[in-house]
Amino acid sequence: MRLRALLETDALGLRLLGGEDELDRTVRGVMTTDLRDPSRYLSGGELVLTGLAWRRDAADSEPFVRILAGAGVAGLAAGEAELGDIPADLVEACLHHRLPLFAVNETVAFATITEYVVRQVSGERAGDLAAVVDRHRRLMTSGPAGGGPEVVLDLLTSDLDLRAWVLSPTGRQIAGAGAPLPGPLGATLAGHHLAATRTGRRAPHRAAVAGTTYSLFPIRNTGRGAVPAARDVRESVLSDWLLAVEADASDWPAARLDLLQGVTQLIAVERDRRDAARTVRRRLAQEVLELVQAGAAPAEIAARLRVAAPVLLPGLGVAPQWQVVVARVDWSASGQAAAGEIASGPVAQALLEEILVDPAVSGPDSADRIAVAHTGEEAIALVPLPAVITALAEPGEGEEDAAAGADGEDADALAGEPGLHADALLASVREPLTAGLADDGRLTLGVSAAVHSAEGLRGALEEARHARRVAAARPGRVCAAGHHELASHVLLLPFVPDDVRRAFTARLLDPLRDYDRRHRAELIETLEAFLDCDGSWTRCAARLHLHVNTLRYRVGRIEQLTGRDLSRLEDKLDFFLALRMS
Repeated sequence: MRLRALLETDALGLRLLGGEDELDRTVRGVMTTDLRDPSRYLSGGELVLTGLAWRRDAADSEPFVRILAGAGVAGLAAGEAELGDIPADLVEACLHHRLPLFAVNETVAFATITEYVVRQVSGERAGDLAAVVDRHRRLMTSGPAGGGPEVVLDLLTSDLDLRAWVLSPTGRQIAGAGAPLPGPLGATLAGHHLAATRTGRRAPHRAAVAGTTYSLFPIRNTGRGAVPAARDVRESVLSDWLLAVEADASDWPAARLDLLQGVTQLIAVERDRRDAARTVRRRLAQEVLELVQAGAAPAEIAARLRVAAPVLLPGLGVAPQWQVVVARVDWSASGQAAAGEIASGPVAQALLEEILVDPAVSGPDSADRIAVAHTGEEAIALVPLPAVITALAEPGEGEEDAAAGADGEDADALAGEPGLHADALLASVREPLTAGLADDGRLTLGVSAAVHSAEGLRGALEEARHARRVAAARPGRVCAAGHHELASHVLLLPFVPDDVRRAFTARLLDPLRDYDRRHRAELIETLEAFLDCDGSWTRCAARLHLHVNTLRYRVGRIEQLTGRDLSRLEDKLDFFLALRMS
């Protein structure tokens, strides 16, 4: 264990007086002494506890600390019960010899600190030496076939006193022993892991969050029958699970690290089994997608959907609504392989399956209602939404009549039903995914509106693809756009070439900017407010706290400088677009 862990344990009552840069020293034992020269009892790595009975005057501190430093002790903890405050000469001597010094509150007994250190150190030794073989055997026999990752994590807690969680690449909890990991903390740990993996750092990765240290282990199956390792880390970094352990593994001996590697192997086998179970859902999505893209008859697509619905929504009993989500991961030409050599389709497929899971839902089976296919470089998800269509049908009418009613006058009511929203999908995963994409990757995502029948799927697919292209035109590593953005001018603006954009905005706005710079006239601000108020003189003057005559003067100056007429719709529209593109 490290000195830092002692300082972070409130029950020990330790207060740091010096040596903050040395808190990563390893504590291998504890010794209580009031001898002036305890060197013959020291072997190095101890936390020395003293009541200061050896100190008669200020001159005694320097030789005492020099002896401790020469013996290689980890730190010194001095009790406040004898003298009250810790003498300044002792503090100065410890600073000189770079020996961490703690003050022990008079309400805390040395026995409390000794018991805590002995328990921690002996527990580590017991777990790492004599008992490690037996525990490893128990882990191997109690793996996935005996209850899944939770069984393995329970053994880590009961046998080694380690709290651990299995996390997805976005930080969602897959499994855990004891209290669940808060969602934001899981996302932060996943971000640390992805960033460290992208930089090629050797695992386990150390992450300190809110004063607690975690060790992060990648979960990959490297045993017999494992999938061959990816040529480039970018092919797997966004789909691998990780094991987060609440401990600092940087000073663990090899035997303990080997045990944790065995744990990750067990969980990796479970991960592979879960992936294999997704094959049916992926195949259903692929079959529907191929029919839609081939222009198959709606009746044929509807028949395939009726096959898919019981698998994705067991027990529903009626045809659901569907939304289409399209995702793409693009890499720039850097790293071990050229960007064009990375198989981005499977990466986007695994990532989209993860993104579509409700982040508040834990467990590995929470993606059972998501079907994702991939074609080329993009992944396409067919997401069922339970349709409230039984209420729209008359008593005794079947599914076909209800669906027909939904396509008619009640379509607007269905459109208002809860569904997937582009921004909400990325809210909890943006931080870790940005870390995993680093400076050479981008994720873009588009979401369609909900459709109620097979006839609407082709349009939904094109709608989601268009929305993804809108997202791709935006800055940022992780971007999304929804179907509602396709009915606005914002769909067109991202595709205006940069040189055209600059020329258009300069011709209309540069004269106003130059005038504002010379006269501080605020013509640009006035123009924006005038357009926001739909050309209302009264409302615009009130917003800008101006007299109407002053506003008229400013608008007249805008028209004079640009040669435009703000009473004409065409000129208003040109100014509006110029402001949006500037």
